[in-house]
Amino acid sequence: MIKEFENLREEEIDVLLTAPVYVAILIAGADGNIDKSERKEARDVAHSKQSRAREQLVDYYKLVGESFESKFNKLIDELPENAEERNKVLTAELRKLNFILPKMDKNFGVKLHASLKELAKKIAEASGGVLGYLSVSYEESKLIELQMIKEPGK
Repeated sequence: MIKEFENLREEEIDVLLTAPVYVAILIAGADGNIDKSERKEARDVAHSKQSRAREQLVDYYKLVGESFESKFNKLIDELPENAEERNKVLTAELRKLNFILPKMDKNFGVKLHASLKELAKKIAEASGGVLGYLSVSYEESKLIELQMIKEPGK
């Protein structure tokens, strides 16, 4: 377990470790369809963050990476197929971070928040567009800033 989780309950740790999966599904499914390129980008980004994340987040992403794909696939199967209903559930889960992040090291919380936003952006850019232009759908653009999660310390 990583030291930033020392003061957290098991349920809170589970929300933190599932947050990148929630973000991936929220953004990938924003337009109602989670396509192959978005699935691949979600897996690739989660995997690359295990070695390329901000130093303080490397151990966190190693833990996330251990179960990312299985959680991703399980949640896609369990969540509502309708994008609007699915987004409500995912948004509610991500809002839980507003109560968890303030209990943690502020630096870690700020870095994690920024990292989740980066993840959202990379997944949104994974499909669509012509030669890289207009690659983020309107639905994705409304969610990409993850406004349901307050920036820690503000």
